[in-house]
Amino acid sequence: MAETVYVPRLRTEYDEKIKGALREQFGYKNVMELPKLEKIVLNMGVGEAVNDSKKVRSAAADLERIAGQKPVITHARKSIAGFKVRENMPLGVKVTLRKQRMYEFLDRLVNIALPRVRDFRGLNPNSFDGRGNYAMGIKEHIVFPEINYDQVDQIWGMDIVIATTAKTDDEARALLRAFNFPFRQ
Repeated sequence: MAETVYVPRLRTEYDEKIKGALREQFGYKNVMELPKLEKIVLNMGVGEAVNDSKKVRSAAADLERIAGQKPVITHARKSIAGFKVRENMPLGVKVTLRKQRMYEFLDRLVNIALPRVRDFRGLNPNSFDGRGNYAMGIKEHIVFPEINYDQVDQIWGMDIVIATTAKTDDEARALLRAFNFPFRQ
């Protein structure tokens, strides 16, 4: 008996609609030229960890709830006396999402989390790095539905980097627009 394989909604939309639209827009001859999502990296810097190392564990638990997979704790590479940072001191958490989890996270980000952001006027369409990767920041991690506001001891910001296989920023912008990214006009 064959098992049914779960395919995220955005992956199906990419395969059925977005590929054809991008192929038409940019005139790709080969299927392998089509830009696609490669990975999404979520990062939380916890500066308060200098005084209290429990804050990193709390941030890791929150990020695990948001991402659906266990994050890695990042450590300081060298000591900086001015910031009271010692070498190998835990300072943040990060997680890399690929395949199904990546599409699921992107769906929740665009349709649930971003509309919850206070005074949200759209994402900056110029935050590309020149090679088709997009970076953005969120000031409050509590916009995600997985986080229970009453159980949060502190609100952290987070960086979200979306890596694509696009060669140019225009191709990546078209790809993310097709995924309903709310860019400012």
